[in-house]
Formats: sequence, C-alpha cells, structure tokens
Amino acid sequence: MKRLSNKQKLAVILIIAAIAVFLQYGLHYPLLAQVIVTIVGAIIALTMFIGMVKTLRSGKYGVDLLAILAVVATLAVGEYWAAMVILVMLTGGDALEDYAAKKANTELKALLDNSPQHAHLIKEGKITDVAVGAVKVGDQIVVKPGELVPVDGVIVAGHSDFDESSLTGEARPVVKQDGDAVMSGSINGNSAITLQVNHLAKDSQYQQLVKLVKEAESTPAHFVRLADRYAVPFTIAAVVISALAWLISGNPHRFAEVLVVASPCPLILAAPVAMVSGMSRASRNGIVVKTGSVLEKLAGARTGAFDKMGTITNGHLTVSRVIPAPEITTERLLHLAASAEQDSSHILARSLLAYATEHEISLAPVADLEETTGKGITARIEDHQVRAGKLSFAAPDNGKAALATTAIYVSVDGKYYGAIAFEDHIRPEAKETMERLKALGVNNLMMLTGDQRAIAQTVAKQVGITTVKADLLPQDKIAALKGITPDFHPVFMVGDGVNDAPSLATADVGIAMGAHGSTAASETADLVILQDNLARVAKAVAISKDTIRIAKQAVLIGIAICTILMLVACTGAIPAFVGAMLQEVIDTVSILWALKARQTSN
Repeated sequence: MKRLSNKQKLAVILIIAAIAVFLQYGLHYPLLAQVIVTIVGAIIALTMFIGMVKTLRSGKYGVDLLAILAVVATLAVGEYWAAMVILVMLTGGDALEDYAAKKANTELKALLDNSPQHAHLIKEGKITDVAVGAVKVGDQIVVKPGELVPVDGVIVAGHSDFDESSLTGEARPVVKQDGDAVMSGSINGNSAITLQVNHLAKDSQYQQLVKLVKEAESTPAHFVRLADRYAVPFTIAAVVISALAWLISGNPHRFAEVLVVASPCPLILAAPVAMVSGMSRASRNGIVVKTGSVLEKLAGARTGAFDKMGTITNGHLTVSRVIPAPEITTERLLHLAASAEQDSSHILARSLLAYATEHEISLAPVADLEETTGKGITARIEDHQVRAGKLSFAAPDNGKAALATTAIYVSVDGKYYGAIAFEDHIRPEAKETMERLKALGVNNLMMLTGDQRAIAQTVAKQVGITTVKADLLPQDKIAALKGITPDFHPVFMVGDGVNDAPSLATADVGIAMGAHGSTAASETADLVILQDNLARVAKAVAISKDTIRIAKQAVLIGIAICTILMLVACTGAIPAFVGAMLQEVIDTVSILWALKARQTSN
C-alpha cells in the first residue's frame, strides 16, 4: 500500500467496499462482507499505527491516533460499515489533499514546467539549435517572437517588448532595445532579437528562480508541525468525551460513535493546504517564499531592518561632482580612481566607471589589488599606491571633513588627491512602504548602513525610519541584528548586495531584492522579491498574515465542528455510519477555507 499513490489507495478501498456491498446485499453473505472489511481495516490500522510510532520517534506529534482508535472501535462493536466509511474518508482525504496542494501550487509548478531547454546559437554565421546548457558567456543567440529567453544577456541587435510577469509579477510588457539587459524566463514579444550571453544557463535569473522554487517545495513548513500540536489536547478531549459517553450510557457503541466524528483531518490537511496556497499567492505577486515557516515568522514580525543603498534608495547612483585637491586635475583624479575601481562590483565603482567611460577617461593596469570590506580599495597604479574609499580609509590624516553626501575619497602615496561625490534617489514607494508596515504591526523600523550617519539620517527621516545605525561593516550589521531584544522579534532584514548576505542569514527572515540584486543575497535570503519594488516587502508581510490567519481559522473551524458533533454523538443521535459520513463534510469545509489563502485581496 505504501507504494501506491493516495488516489490509487482510494481506488483500492472503494473496490473492496464494492465487493463487500455485493457480498452482503447481492449474495447475502453479511458475515463474509464483515470479515473482509475487518481484515482490511485491521491491516490499514496497523500500518497507520506503525507510521504513528515512527512519527513520535522523530520527535514530532502525530494526528493519526484518533483515526486508528475510530477504526478499531467501530470494528470492535461490529460497525464495520462505519469503519469502511472511515477508511474511505482517510484515503479520500489524502487524495483530496494532493489535489488541493496541486491546485494551490499551480504558479510555482508553471515555473518548473516552462524552464528553457534549448537556444538558437549563432555559429559561423548560421543558427544552430543547442541545449541551453551548452551556451557559453560571450555567445550570441537569437530569441524568436513568442519564445522564452533561455539565458541572461544583452541585446546587440533588434528591439522588442518582453513579458517579465513570471519573474517580477509586473503584468505590463517592458520595451527593450540595443544595450538593454534581458532576463532569462522573459517572454519575447513580436520581434526577433539577438542577445549576447552574459551568464551561463545555471547562473541565469530564471534558473536561480527555479532553484529557489525547488527549495521552497522540498522544505516542510514548520507550521504543519505546529498544527500537529493541536492533536494532543484534541485527542485527549475526544477520548475523554468518548469514555464518559460509554460510562454514562453503559453502551460501548457510544464510545465508537463519538470517536468516529472526532476527525483529525482538519489538523492533517488545513495547515499545509493554506501554506501552499499562501506561497502560491506570493509567487503571483513576484515574491518567492522558500519555506512555510517564513510565512509564519513574517506574519508575526515586529522589527524591519533595511539596508540603504539599493534598498531604500534606488541604487542608481550618478557622479554629481568631482572635487580634486589643489594642483590635481579632474582628469588625473578620475583616471586613478576609475583605474583602482575597475575590477570592483560595488555600486559606487560601477557608477564611477560609467562616468569615466562617458567622459573618455583612460584606465591604467592595476597591480597588487586589495579590497578591504566596507572601507575601500588599495592598488598599485603606475608605480604609485592608490587608495580609494571612505575618507577614514583613504586619507585619515588630511584634515578634511567628509562631504554630506555619498563619496569616494582618493589618496596617492598617502597624499590626498580629492573626492568624487555621488547622488542617489529615494525610491518613490519607500515612505508608503514604511507606513504600510507600521499599519501591519511592524512598528520598529531601522536602517543598517555602511554609509555616513548624516546621509543615513537624512534618508531615514524622509521615509519615516526612526532608528539609524550608520558607518557599519557587515559584522557590525550582524551585531546590530543580534542586539535586538526578544520583545522586538521576529526580525526581517531587507538588502540587495553581497555585503548584505551575512545580515540576511542572521535575521529571522532575510529578504533579498533579488530581481536586480546579487545571487549571493538571493541564495542566503528566506524570501526573494523579484520585482524591483520595495512595496513588495509590505505585500509579503500582508500575505503572510493572511495565510497564517486563514490556516489557524481552518484548523480551529474543523476542530469546533468536530467538538459539536462529538457532544451530539454522546446522546446517541448520530449513528456511527452517519458520523463517518459527516467527516467528509468537515474535511471539505476545512480545505475550502484553507484555500482562501490563495485568493488575492486588495
């Protein structure tokens, strides 16, 4: 029986039930029908008991005891048709759970089913179809109209509109042309385009998303175990009520009749169905949740911590001023700074290089490159030691005051050479997001940033964040998160860069702005926002709260109905057979209520 699917198990039980009905009412062999049902019921009860013991040995609470007791009790008092209905209910409930989970998981499954398999590779002037895994960085491929983009790349010929809804949750097509980056998993519009590949298939955006979804599917939700804990008081209550009914009435049938309506299925089905439904709803909103426990923690979050650059601000920094020291030319300062930063992936370095390229500044070879995390870069350029980074790192003894804006400071052989100032812009949705989070109960909002305190406080004040911790290295951010008192847990941390990965792992829930963030941050995080929109953080909290609320409601509604029916059954008003039939009604109500978590509310 273990190797059969739940649907197949249900079919076997129904066949046995049909045989028993035929023996009793067709051939008039009621004793033979009772023997068959009793043997099958005993075998299934035994397998359930073995499974329950294994569950208890693993340190988890099981919810099978009531079902086992109900089957054994009905068989013991000769109510074998009620036992058969219970068996149909149990296997039917498992099959219904499979259907409900499949229904709730439609969006997540679609990502896996639509994973790109082939690419049209341009080779020696000809187009050849190859496996997507064979495409290398630097290759050029053609994406035809209506096709899924197989790997990340940059358009080198053509223009088209792209449907990125499966990646970002944004339904409106995005128009892209020469020089624009295109994510794998996007659906090309009406025009063929040529892409130059910049990531291998395994490193591309879509495959990263598929990886996250597989992790989400394979990791069990903590809340399912939490739901199992309801089984302990519920089982005790059911057994006590059943025993009292037997004791007061003196009729052992009463014990069986009460146990039959004490269905454990709301406990078994409701919580996981609600969790998968909530994860499915999150997916439709451009949010990948890795485990059900993330939803539970996020639903109760009391503190939200945010990185500044690329998270609260849009991260699209531009050079606003170049301020060379006396006797140093602007060109010389840019030449040395850009040369030092040319191999860095830091957002300031990328912005500086873009500015240098635009102004046709040449770059020199770099030797002895050393990057000090959170501080800056030391390099040997043209036989000079160049430092670029924070003022305290590049030129601590020059007597200059730090600029009231984000900047890179440069020194050469210990002499101050100047500063390059940048400007960033606060995300337009940032303030509204903070207000929404407060309305959802996340009242402790804080900013953790490596930027200067004056800059950080200005940004925090504009968006409504009261607690600011600035000038932090990655290890300082971890210390700040660990220093949050238990009263303000659970804590979620939102970031988008490599330096945020340790903080995301430290927080109760790590949230990565993954659409344009780093792979390291996305892999470390518990939840990934695929759309470059901070408002999705508040949306994730709202979905989590809805999901947990509905999961608990579904469980408690099922328990309440069972309790009422148990009290009625104590009077003898519900025969065992009818009580077994009523279990299906309870299961259906619980599952339908749990599926509400899949619905999108405003």
